[in-house]
Amino acid sequence: MCGIVGYVGSKQAAPLLMEGLKRLEYRGYDSAGLASIVDGVIERRRAPGKLANLEKVLAASPLAGCVAMGHTRWATHGKPSEENSHPHTDGSGSVAVIHNGIIENYLELKDRLVAAGAKFESETDTEVLAHLIAEKLKQLQPPGSAPKPDLTEPLLFEAVRRALADVKGAYAIAVLWSKAPGVIIAAKTASPLIIGLGEGETFLASDIPAFLAHTRKAVFLEDGEMAVLKRDGVSFFNLAGKKIEKAPVTISWDRTMAEKGGYRHFMLKEINEQPMSCEDTMRGRLLPLKGVLERDCGMNADILKKTRTIQMIACGTAYHACLVGQYWFETLVGVPTRVETASEFRYRETTIGPDDLVVAISQSGETADTLAAVKNAKEKGAKVLAICNTVGSALTRAADWTLYSHCGPELGVASTKAFIGQLTALAVLVLHGAMGRGTMSEAEGRAFVEELVKVPGDIRGALKLDKQVLAVARKFAKKEHFLFIGRNVNYPIALEAALKLKEISYIHAEGYAAGELKHGPIALIDAEMPVVVIATQSRVLEKTLSSLEEVKARGAQLIVVATEGVGEFKDVEHVLRLPPVSEILSPLVNIVPLQMLAYHIADLRGCDVDQPRNLAKSVTVE
Repeated sequence: MCGIVGYVGSKQAAPLLMEGLKRLEYRGYDSAGLASIVDGVIERRRAPGKLANLEKVLAASPLAGCVAMGHTRWATHGKPSEENSHPHTDGSGSVAVIHNGIIENYLELKDRLVAAGAKFESETDTEVLAHLIAEKLKQLQPPGSAPKPDLTEPLLFEAVRRALADVKGAYAIAVLWSKAPGVIIAAKTASPLIIGLGEGETFLASDIPAFLAHTRKAVFLEDGEMAVLKRDGVSFFNLAGKKIEKAPVTISWDRTMAEKGGYRHFMLKEINEQPMSCEDTMRGRLLPLKGVLERDCGMNADILKKTRTIQMIACGTAYHACLVGQYWFETLVGVPTRVETASEFRYRETTIGPDDLVVAISQSGETADTLAAVKNAKEKGAKVLAICNTVGSALTRAADWTLYSHCGPELGVASTKAFIGQLTALAVLVLHGAMGRGTMSEAEGRAFVEELVKVPGDIRGALKLDKQVLAVARKFAKKEHFLFIGRNVNYPIALEAALKLKEISYIHAEGYAAGELKHGPIALIDAEMPVVVIATQSRVLEKTLSSLEEVKARGAQLIVVATEGVGEFKDVEHVLRLPPVSEILSPLVNIVPLQMLAYHIADLRGCDVDQPRNLAKSVTVE
């Protein structure tokens, strides 16, 4: 879950790489480093902590060179330190490697390399790759002879290829060799790596924003592929060494979409972009009520007619979107629907088969557990529909069909607008699924569309509560425990709201189904416990109000999310009133003030809102 950047061209690389790393800092921020080839020697600059620390190192000791690579790290092996920072080198310092992923057999490889005389400087699994590649280079060269300049590139390529044959695990790597000064070798399996094609220069990155300011032409590496980057272009190969052809795609994202736009944090900007995320994801997909899915993603309505069950899989926030989707699919489409975290699904014996549809959701499309679960499902014959925000990602390539959420880049680690995009895409899928199966009439379909097109405006109405939410946050910012409760389709929103608060404020927060309070959690409630109750208009509102009274009777400090003009909340100081929304679509609106509450509490506590500790945006390791 680290950020990789690379550059081969005629410009000084270090400023370009630092610019790219800043756009990838959401992927990892325990440490950072650069490596460049300068006069036939690999030079490194590294620093623990955030990129500002590396900037200080570079200010004191600039790094020259036009062929270089950089890395920002999220630790998996070894504590954050300069020694554990990438790039890593072999004992001679002639081979440098940056790596995203986990080398599962690194201890076995390390023991063998140490026995052969290798000396390690770090605790990382990545350093094994540098020593392994150096070992292969020695084996490929006659003893005591220097390689001819025109052979250094193929030698490095073959050494990397042979080294990777010994490796088990997930990786995206970039490699420099001091004797091949105009080349970067890259390869990937189960971790994202993207090539940018410029004029007289090439780029390498874990994610598109790293080079979007310089080129919109990109090539996505598939698992088991390698690339040789030079100034005049890129050559692609498989791990067997056979050359392959890959066509570039043109990225349509605007560079400014990845900027803060005057907001204090990316997360705040992205919360305020949610009406647009909802609009953009539904645009052109609601009417006509037939044929939209086939036109948009190639999925014929007959697929849903024949579907026995729907299995939804995801992780984190996307899992909560799946839980909402389960209510929708069963209520509106009439298909039995199961939801499971991908990390559990991938290791469980399931009864899934060719008559089942898997709906896999991931913002990045690179979530390792979700990708593995999809592979498992496809091996058993199931068809897969992906809901994803990232064009060309691994999930979209593995799925049979993809319904994109058109949210643009989401840089805050804690997901907000991507969650709204996922729910909107699910609503589109549910609408057309219900029409295809005949569980929704033409009139009902049009009524659903009318409700859905109002949602962006209702989200804007929710955003107007910001000052009121800030006042609530000021009162509760020093609390160390929170409880969120909801029922029916808003139970997942209680879970998501709790996740947001714990992710960015480090407050212990739990979400519960309101009816479960009396089965245990009510024991936690006292006069010091803040309890957030989602009590908007619904067929279970009376049941929710009953749970609210149970909590109030025990002295809890209540915060209620309610519908304008619905319900009286006597002796409740904090009531956040939202525009009226149909119960089935209310999760899209109800989550908004709770995202703002988490944001303001975290900001008031002095937390790093965009880059919370121990987390990374794209979880590309197990």
